[in-house]
Amino acid sequence: MTRLPRWADVVLVPLISLLLAGIISALVILAIGQSPREALSTMVTGSVGSAYAWGYTLYYATSFMFTGLAVTVAFHGSLFNIGGEGQAQLGGLGVALVCLALPWPHWTLALPVAMVAGALFGAAWAALPAYLQARRGSHIVITTIMFNYIGAALIIYLLVNVLRPAGQMDPATARFPAGAALPTLHDLPILNLIFDKKIPANVTLFVALFACWLVWLLLWRTRLGYEIRAFGKSEPAALYAGISPFKVTMLAMLVSGALAGLMSINNVMGESGRLLQNSSEGAGFIGIAVALMGRNHPIGVFLAAILFGMLYQGGAEIGLWTSIPIELRTVVQGLVILFTGALDHMVRMMLGVFFRPRRTEVA
Repeated sequence: MTRLPRWADVVLVPLISLLLAGIISALVILAIGQSPREALSTMVTGSVGSAYAWGYTLYYATSFMFTGLAVTVAFHGSLFNIGGEGQAQLGGLGVALVCLALPWPHWTLALPVAMVAGALFGAAWAALPAYLQARRGSHIVITTIMFNYIGAALIIYLLVNVLRPAGQMDPATARFPAGAALPTLHDLPILNLIFDKKIPANVTLFVALFACWLVWLLLWRTRLGYEIRAFGKSEPAALYAGISPFKVTMLAMLVSGALAGLMSINNVMGESGRLLQNSSEGAGFIGIAVALMGRNHPIGVFLAAILFGMLYQGGAEIGLWTSIPIELRTVVQGLVILFTGALDHMVRMMLGVFFRPRRTEVA
C-alpha cells in the first residue's frame, strides 16, 4: 500500500472517514422515512448553536478526552485497553469515598484529593489485567473487557448494600457536601458572560486540557514515553535495547487506568454530586473511537472528543425535538467508529491511488 503524506494521514483520512459515516447515516435516516437535512440542522443547532448547547457538548467532550487519552497511552505501548469503562467506574468510587469522608469547606481543597483518589482507583483496576498480560501472557483485550463487567457488578453491590444511605430506595450514595461541588463554567468570572445559563460543563474541562498536555509531554518528551513507544513499535528491538516489557506494560496500563479514573471528577463530582450506577455513561468505550480518530495524539484526541461531544449532545436533541429515534445517535457513533477503525485501511487504500508516486520514463 502506498505510504500517505503526513498531512493526508492526519487530516484527510479522518475527514473522509467522517464524510463516509455521514453519508451512510443520511441513507439510514432516509430509509426510516425521515429528513437528513432536519437531522443535521437539529444536531448542529443543538450541539454548537448556542453557548447553552456548547455547555453540554463540552461536558461530554471532557469525559471523552480522559478516556481517549487513556486508550492513547496504552496503544502506544501496543496495548489495547478496552477497560476504560470499568476503570472510570472504579475511579468514581474513589472520588465518592473521598468526597463523603470529610465536610469539605471548599472545592479547591476537595478537587486535588478527589483527582488523586480517582486516578489511584482507576490505576488499581488496570493493574491486575496489566500484570496478567506481562507475567502470564493473558491477552489485555480479554482481561480488560472482563474487568468492565466485574467492576460494574462491584459498584452495584456497594451501592445497594454498603454505600446507600438508610431509608433511601435509589441505589446511589448520599449527596456530597456542598463544599465538594465543582463550579460550572457559568459560575466562573468572565466565562459567565458567555455561558449565561446553568450548564454541566465545569472546571474539569481545564483539568482535561492539562491532561492532554501532560500526555504529550510524557510520550514525546520523557524517557518513559520513549520506552513505551519503542516497545509498541517493536518488542524485539526494545528488548535488544534493554527495555523491560514488564515495566512498560505495567506503567503504560497504570497511567492509562489513572486517566480513565480521572474522568469521574467530571460526572460524579462535577455533575451528579454523588455516585450512581453506570456513572461512566459509556464514555470508556467512546474513548476508543476518540483515540482512533485522533490518531493517538493528544491534539487529535482533543479534536475528536469535541466531535463526539457534538454527536452525543446533538443526538439527544434529535431525540427530543424530532420524530427521529434517539437511538440514531448510537448508529452514527457506530458508523464513525467503523470507518475510523475497522475501515481505516480501506480509506487509506482509496487515497493511495492519488498519492502513488509517478513513474519517470526512461528515454
